[in-house]
Amino acid sequence: MNDYCIRYIPLPYTIKGVTVKDETDFFNIYINSKLSISEQQDAIKHELTHICRCDFYDIDKSIYDIENI
Repeated sequence: MNDYCIRYIPLPYTIKGVTVKDETDFFNIYINSKLSISEQQDAIKHELTHICRCDFYDIDKSIYDIENI
């Protein structure tokens, strides 16, 4: 898996989390600090799924078994 850092910052309530990839392929995951712990955990899982599925790359993702993520 790629390198990443999870950061908790206040975001609008409609935004649970967002992931930003930098030029070195390092992922910064920003999680809304206003959410409950449970909602934050769900947001982290969601953002990590994007990383695991290679959503940030222009590749053929059909080669990955995303059902087991």
